[in-house]
Amino acid sequence: MTLTEPRQQTLREAWVALAGLSAVFLFEMLDNSILNVALPTIGRELHASTVSLQWVTGAYAVVFGGLMLAFGALADRFGRRRIMLIGLTLLGAASLATAFVTTAEQLIAVRAVTGVAAAMTTPGSIALAFRLFQQDSLRVRAMSLITTVGLVGLAVGPTAGGFVLAVAPWQVLLLVNVPVAVLAFIGIRTGIAADDPADLHRDPIDVPGALLGTAAVVLALIAPTLFVNKSSGSWAVTAAAVVAALLFVLRERTARHPMLDLKLVARPLVSAGLAYKAASGLAVAGLSYMVTLQLQLDWGWPPALAAIGMLPQVVVLVAAGPFVSRFVDWAGLDRAAWMSATAVVAGLAVYSTLGRLGYVWVALSLALVAAGIRVVGVVAGVNVLRGLPENRTSIGAALVDTASEVTTAAGIAVTGTILAALFTGTIASSHWTSHQSTQFEHAITIAGFTLTAVAAALVCWATLRTRSHRA
Repeated sequence: MTLTEPRQQTLREAWVALAGLSAVFLFEMLDNSILNVALPTIGRELHASTVSLQWVTGAYAVVFGGLMLAFGALADRFGRRRIMLIGLTLLGAASLATAFVTTAEQLIAVRAVTGVAAAMTTPGSIALAFRLFQQDSLRVRAMSLITTVGLVGLAVGPTAGGFVLAVAPWQVLLLVNVPVAVLAFIGIRTGIAADDPADLHRDPIDVPGALLGTAAVVLALIAPTLFVNKSSGSWAVTAAAVVAALLFVLRERTARHPMLDLKLVARPLVSAGLAYKAASGLAVAGLSYMVTLQLQLDWGWPPALAAIGMLPQVVVLVAAGPFVSRFVDWAGLDRAAWMSATAVVAGLAVYSTLGRLGYVWVALSLALVAAGIRVVGVVAGVNVLRGLPENRTSIGAALVDTASEVTTAAGIAVTGTILAALFTGTIASSHWTSHQSTQFEHAITIAGFTLTAVAAALVCWATLRTRSHRA
């Protein structure tokens, strides 16, 4: 990847900064993927219940998703670089604390603090990568590089975690975050200039808006888990999330200095980019969830073989990196966005129609969706940020990540709810009757077509919004 002279940076400083920003994405992708491998070991050593183990990973995701908007708003006021450096320091401290954990409750607390650190660093990394360069083509290349590093971490995380567990205690898996945080801190501290006050804004902090926004996202992330587990409180939590979201919108429409200016969100490039991200989040979460259940429970594949079965997705995600920039250069940002998002919808449609007929169709679906999200993940983020004022880039980046987190949870919730409604008996049982297999295939077909329809509607709407921007 070749980058030319960036704005206010030497080429060397830009590469140092990109190394630091890439380390942030490496942490985000590597963290939960490598931890999942250790959950059985953690459960035995800390005598953790099933619910506790669920919250070992869930605490991070909920806190991370819930606080991104708030920290994105703070970064636009007090400095993106400053907030990131504080977050990386917190990440290093929380990771070191893992060495002293002796109970499941302590580990959950550490994971929650890690989620706070991720919420401080992730939106800022996208915003800073965007601001390093003036040309959209260079911005795409920078974000593609950062994303590739993160996806490599996601791909190698489970395998690397398994090897580490064979020779070292599980705490080592989380202590890996310490050198990652140090590398990111050095790269950002050295390669990115201090925040320019002219690029920030000084509007008063909208505390009620921040609280309502955080509550809405947190409840929206908790609800899917309750639905999948058939909890009696699932509908109450969902209703609370809807009420909090409505109150948040009302607050932001009437506040003199809103945390999130909804007029900016309504801009064509911004709303279209968020819709593309939402469509890809729904598709990826739903497809991964359905394929995992299908391979192991319906077809009876052992976990190791099922992991190999997911390789088409991993290979395409990692291998497509060098081609993203070329494709965007050829198609342009707007065409690349709708074409890649259409590939995501097509992959989900192929699975919904033909996935039950054999693994070839499953592999094709995984590859199509992976190719689509590899491009749309970069392009949608660039479009959102270029549609916003320069002093709102961090909240824009937070919006992109929040849209992805919430719709990912929604995709799992929709699939889990349809399965719960149509499948009789215990889905995790090792021996299904032919009637249960038929029920499962019927359920994932309905879930797949439901997600396909919603994702297609989002893509069509986003395409129309983009065209109105060009007009």
